[in-house]
Amino acid sequence: MTDTTTILPGQRLRARGAGSNATGRFEATAREAFDDGWDIPEEERLVATEVRIERPRSALTFNRSPDVPFDRSINPYRGCEHGCIYCFARPTHAYLNLSPGLDFETRLIARPGIADVLEKELRRPSYKVAPVAIGTNTDPYQPVERDHGLMRQILQVLSDFRHPVWLTTRGTTIERDIDLIAGMAAQQLAVAAISVTTLDEGLARKMEPRAPSPKRRLDIIRRLAEAGVPVRIQVSPLIPGLTDHELEAVMEAGRDAGARAANCIPLRLPLEVAGLFRDWLDATVPGRAAHVMGRVRELHGGKDYDPEWGKRMRGEGLWADLIHRRAALARKRLGLDETHPELRCDLFAPPPRPGDQLTLL
Repeated sequence: MTDTTTILPGQRLRARGAGSNATGRFEATAREAFDDGWDIPEEERLVATEVRIERPRSALTFNRSPDVPFDRSINPYRGCEHGCIYCFARPTHAYLNLSPGLDFETRLIARPGIADVLEKELRRPSYKVAPVAIGTNTDPYQPVERDHGLMRQILQVLSDFRHPVWLTTRGTTIERDIDLIAGMAAQQLAVAAISVTTLDEGLARKMEPRAPSPKRRLDIIRRLAEAGVPVRIQVSPLIPGLTDHELEAVMEAGRDAGARAANCIPLRLPLEVAGLFRDWLDATVPGRAAHVMGRVRELHGGKDYDPEWGKRMRGEGLWADLIHRRAALARKRLGLDETHPELRCDLFAPPPRPGDQLTLL
């Protein structure tokens, strides 16, 4: 459903998740589309992807959340063209004075030079090594990566420093970097998680309009596994009343493709995502919308989302317990682990630069 108050009359959305472009929560004024009587030229009617450039001052972002198993991450892009309607990262676009709706998937930020900044940060005498996570906010292998190649540069730096990395994606461009990832995996420095939400091709196309199909994501798992990279299939988000019945089937498909581990994270709808997702349900599966949101609220203490640590990633109550129990039983039956193997940090060593004094040892 397109919101005519935030989308100009005559504009066309093709393969986009959000149907509105409401003003971000930090804006003092609201935007409203207005027909001034001038027709939009035909070549401008289709809403296209726009990529802006940001020169990064830092590469590593640190967090202290007890809900995630890492304390640092790298984000080469802001926004994500995949357009997944449920994406929990959408609200971050409000910090850029952009909408978490359509802007999030059409007005992207690329950060060229981030690999050089990363190298400087890793060379600091005070730096203490620990696994870095990439893909925990927006997808690093979204379509624009084909043109910008930032992930290839980042991985080259991490490989040169023998720095451990967790990769999470649903993008096919990761296959371009299999040589680097496999080389690091052979040293126990790299693991990958591939997100598969559903095996239903039609539903996936509506929820994740510019992401690869479920079948194609299973192919990514297969190619990574064949190259010796430990892979986890991530059933995330698991949407109650819509995709939760597929939990075991998705895990089994991942196992058959070569995944060694599997986990699931129930749907979470922080801030603006809740309204965007509700609108999508009403437009796409109106007969199930109330049921889905009812189950979501049961998972989050009667609210669309509960941000409390310890609950936000897992949910609470009967339905949360049932989902995680089902996942545990499926892993046991399929011979899957819950987490990746531990990565090595003891191999970390900044490579020598031209002109550096070399050791005699």
